[in-house]
Amino acid sequence: MRFFDIVLGAVAVGSAVAAPAGDAQPKSKKASKFQYVGVNESGAEFGNKDLPGQLGKHYTWPVHSTIDTMVSKGFNTFRIPFMMERLIPTKMTGTVNSTYLQGLEDIVSYVTSKGAFAVVDPHNFGRYYDKVITDVDGFKAWWTTTAKIFASNSKVIFDTNNEYHDMDQNLVFKLNQAAIDGIRAAGATTQTIFVEGNSYSGAWTWTSSGNGASLLNLKDPSDKIIYEMHQYLDSDGSGTSTACVSGTIGQERLQAATAWLKANGKKAVLGETAGGSNAQCIKALTGMLSYMQTNSDVWTGWLWWGGGPWWGDYIYGMEPPSSTAYNGILPSLQPYI
Repeated sequence: MRFFDIVLGAVAVGSAVAAPAGDAQPKSKKASKFQYVGVNESGAEFGNKDLPGQLGKHYTWPVHSTIDTMVSKGFNTFRIPFMMERLIPTKMTGTVNSTYLQGLEDIVSYVTSKGAFAVVDPHNFGRYYDKVITDVDGFKAWWTTTAKIFASNSKVIFDTNNEYHDMDQNLVFKLNQAAIDGIRAAGATTQTIFVEGNSYSGAWTWTSSGNGASLLNLKDPSDKIIYEMHQYLDSDGSGTSTACVSGTIGQERLQAATAWLKANGKKAVLGETAGGSNAQCIKALTGMLSYMQTNSDVWTGWLWWGGGPWWGDYIYGMEPPSSTAYNGILPSLQPYI
């Protein structure tokens, strides 16, 4: 998620996110061709201005029972945001914090024990202790240390970093390539890697921002790269409003990225998306997902933002048993799960 500072389980606006849309289908028609359908399970990245922070006060971990419920709804992918600094606190080439690692391993193991994919997501926006990461070798070392922990779990997906933004485009390329190289060097040679772009990895700006041109030549010896894009549906694509621009905005905002994917033989996943609990947003969301199904040769799936136990009455909350999107939007999304 972008344009947010997440503190003490609340969200204070301080950045922004990107937005998608969709069209409704009858609930009885389950035509999903997606490989990945899931939810971002927030908590461990909360309190990102309080590092290392205290468990239960500044951050928390996703709840096992939530995973059970969402799996029963048909979801098979859970992106787990966490902080790089909490896992490896002193420097990127340092050692892991065993207490924080225990929480991360617990939720990853639980998700994958259910047969679902766990996306390991350092939710750092290309920063380490609030400074743009320029130490490419250090970033590679951070990823080698982290990937070794999960190298034997075939259901783990590695997400290089959440929403790089306001960075040199070549640096974003180098960091993504370093992450790929570090992960493979750790012996994690079979798992998929989600790579993200600059400009908050927005789908609607994928080509205009330069992401398409600069990230096209990323190399993976295992050939298992998927481009992770984010898309929200409000006017500025920030994911801060319950209003969606139109009932067709989601599909419209994916068209240029879809053309790029097809032209270059690449695949993508919509790693974050959401809209308000209202008729126009539901039309935009379902229309977008229908468009993605039609183009399932390049779109592998989508993940809702966001779940997690501390969201409260968050406008896009997808946390059972009762939250805004869980009650108001999820029933309309079932044909795409």
